[in-house]
Amino acid sequence: MNRPAPLALALAVTTLAVPASAQDDLSNKATTNVVAKASSPNGRITVTVALDGEGRASYAVQRDGKPLLADSRLGFLFTDAPKIDRALTLAGQTRDKVDTTWTQPWGEWATIRDNHNELTVKLRESKSLKREIGVTFRLFDDGVGFRYTLPKQPNMTRVNIAGELTEFAFAEPGTAWWKPAYLWNREEYLYRKTPLDGVGTAQTVMTVKLASGTHVALHEAALVDYAGMNLRRSDRPNAFIADLTPGSGAPAVSRDAGFSTPWRTIAIADDAPGLYYASRIGLNLNEPNKLGDTSAWIKPGKFVGVWWNMITGHWSWARGPEHGATTANVKRYIDFAAANRIPGVLVEGWNVGWDGDWFGNGKEMQFDRPTEDFDAAEVQRYAASKGVHLIGHHETGGSASHYDGQLDRAFAYAQARGIPVVKTGYVTDAGEIERTDADGRQHREWHEGQWMVNHYARVVTTAAKYKVSIDSHEPVKDTGLRRTYPNWMAREGGRGMEYMSWESKNPPEHEANLAFTQLLGGPMDFTPGIVSLKGSKNSDIPSTLAKQLANYVVIYSPVVMVADTPEAYAQHPNTLKFIREVPTDWTDTRVLNGEVGDYVTIARKAKGSNDWFLGAVGDEEARSTSVTLDFLDAGKTYTAEIYRDGPGADYRTNARHAMAVETRPVTKGDTLTIALAPGGGQAIRFVAPAAKVRRR
Repeated sequence: MNRPAPLALALAVTTLAVPASAQDDLSNKATTNVVAKASSPNGRITVTVALDGEGRASYAVQRDGKPLLADSRLGFLFTDAPKIDRALTLAGQTRDKVDTTWTQPWGEWATIRDNHNELTVKLRESKSLKREIGVTFRLFDDGVGFRYTLPKQPNMTRVNIAGELTEFAFAEPGTAWWKPAYLWNREEYLYRKTPLDGVGTAQTVMTVKLASGTHVALHEAALVDYAGMNLRRSDRPNAFIADLTPGSGAPAVSRDAGFSTPWRTIAIADDAPGLYYASRIGLNLNEPNKLGDTSAWIKPGKFVGVWWNMITGHWSWARGPEHGATTANVKRYIDFAAANRIPGVLVEGWNVGWDGDWFGNGKEMQFDRPTEDFDAAEVQRYAASKGVHLIGHHETGGSASHYDGQLDRAFAYAQARGIPVVKTGYVTDAGEIERTDADGRQHREWHEGQWMVNHYARVVTTAAKYKVSIDSHEPVKDTGLRRTYPNWMAREGGRGMEYMSWESKNPPEHEANLAFTQLLGGPMDFTPGIVSLKGSKNSDIPSTLAKQLANYVVIYSPVVMVADTPEAYAQHPNTLKFIREVPTDWTDTRVLNGEVGDYVTIARKAKGSNDWFLGAVGDEEARSTSVTLDFLDAGKTYTAEIYRDGPGADYRTNARHAMAVETRPVTKGDTLTIALAPGGGQAIRFVAPAAKVRRR
């Protein structure tokens, strides 16, 4: 988010409610009759599809023979046609199985295995319109994805969906980690921890720990030309209904029949670390790369930026004596980047349009017109001479149609100046996106409504034409589309480090929450590395210095900011070695331990190297865990370069900067103690021994 401070206003928005008459409890109907069944490749997960005495369809999920999701409704409500609900019959079923491995151009794992069994059931109305829909289930060893297909047919040519009847009815109580939907600040809320029946209307990802200990994450995959899904609590205990984000018109979704919905995903694991691995089903449910070989132009990497001084209120985006994006200021950041082998420099506020009240009103923004105090040609020349590239910035102020009208020239401008990545922004209240139709009619849209889902896709595909990658802020949530469009590299979509500058700061548990909630959806541009541990008005940031380094490993993004100022890094030079060396692209990832909201330890192997990096973060409590270095190669002695909380380190005191740096030899199978101070962290680089050169 790119504004000096959060507004105090918090507007609650009424959700689109499915009428109570459409929420009849399946348990009040006659016993359901199972009409189809499928299991995961290892047999642990089973899905059954059933019809009750009134012809209502439901699905259920079992794990190890025990109910995970009880009978959960399937169906649709429409704005201009009867709902698809009762009098359904099984019109056929098909099965398939897939076991393949595919390669990511960048990511947390170089390769991903897609091993699933598939069941598709056709359901047809026996009365009235006799419409037909399909429901496809893909069963993985660690989760389930399912989606609807609405084929074109005589009584269904145009589809206007008011809502889904899709349910997720947990078979037992549990604890949920969730953030609210439909509030003014979009996705930028802290995760709440409540009993399942204490959830209101939640955004996804929502993570659940059931009473039995099983962990489940509900989300969606391949959100294309459809409204984003939220989760609204049903009148049934521990049950939720898919709640589609509204549009500016009556239907939440309107399109021609002959399409499939996004996948509804249910990741399942024994514990929180297992859930992190299970989240890969979201990538497997997306279509393969449509951009071809992108190795020449999609480049993961770190960047510094003319940004934190704005967040703390020392500089401004607007022109004037405090303008941050001046030629002189940006050159200084280029010098810092070059000296520290950081490839990129983000420049915000470089273009015309920032003067005045741009929040929610970006119609003055021009994305190919620099301000008079920013010499774009000279800055580009200077950056190139130092081996550094610029990261572009397109803040729309929520004026999405205004941005639509400039996409081609904006990305042509970026391409011509060697800008490989553009950070986009949509700073306006939820439900206040500006949409202007060709006939001049004005509308207001939600960030995750169907119209905006399509807008974000237009931005990404247009950028790809000009070989530019996208880092979306105020985005639509990540649903794995980075597989299909690998230039969609990162998103914000949550409370990042900027909140540490403001009065309502992120609590110490925040990063350990993100690891098992939002990050299950995909990369987050968290903007770590505030080594000064100071926010606006010289306020203290509730973190230790070592935790700022650990965040580079824990919170994954292929484009990562070195977010503090050059002056701050000069005051804390012991941080720069790790920040320079930590990669942003990996071949393997291991989650060594963790509990949602308490702590997490993650190890990642650098792409193109035998080195491993480890990051561990905790919450407000001091804690100590042990990890076994089973991920290292056997027969090799590594050098562990350890950055840990120093004596007395504590996020609540002036000792928050205390950090010990040490080295020690380690081998595969060794055990390390990871001691975390309150609000603390630990970062380690495991340096592999140099390969010996054979001489003839």
